[in-house]
Amino acid sequence: MRGVFLAIVGILLLAYPVVVYFGLSWFSPRVIAIGLLALLALRLLLSRKLWRRLPWVCLATVLGMLVLGATLVSADLTGMLLYPVAVNLAMLLIFAYSLWQGPPVIETLARIQDPDLDAKGVRYTRQVTWVWCGFFVFNGTIAGYTALFTSLKTWTLYNGLIAYLLMGMLMAGEWCVRKWIQINDSSKH
Repeated sequence: MRGVFLAIVGILLLAYPVVVYFGLSWFSPRVIAIGLLALLALRLLLSRKLWRRLPWVCLATVLGMLVLGATLVSADLTGMLLYPVAVNLAMLLIFAYSLWQGPPVIETLARIQDPDLDAKGVRYTRQVTWVWCGFFVFNGTIAGYTALFTSLKTWTLYNGLIAYLLMGMLMAGEWCVRKWIQINDSSKH
């Protein structure tokens, strides 16, 4: 049952920009902030097991709660619109910290499938972690720009669709590069 609730909360949070956009047609920013804060608190409670393996879940949730708290206190929409910025900042901090402190986040994820990752794989995952850091800087900057300087419709379009498409393209591109490298490495042996 916990998994079902966590999946529902995850889907609602992925649809965050759309929820905000349509929710504002019926509710005040404070009411929406309360609902979203409740979802984030629920995710925090239900995902405790993930914190060790995926520490960014906790950090992103707490930063998201802080910006939503600003909307709750001020009744201003800006805090709510800055949620994607907070998530990107949290991801950037975790990924960058992992490069400094180790192991890089992408290496940790790669070792789930391949616990005996070789030195070349470790170097590759470090480079991919750097690429993701660049993505979070880019995406967070655009998300911030849309929150502060564009319409709600533009903010929703970028943060609710375009950002996910860009993330998917990066994942697909990385997968293609990884497969190409694996094929070239296997043909040399």
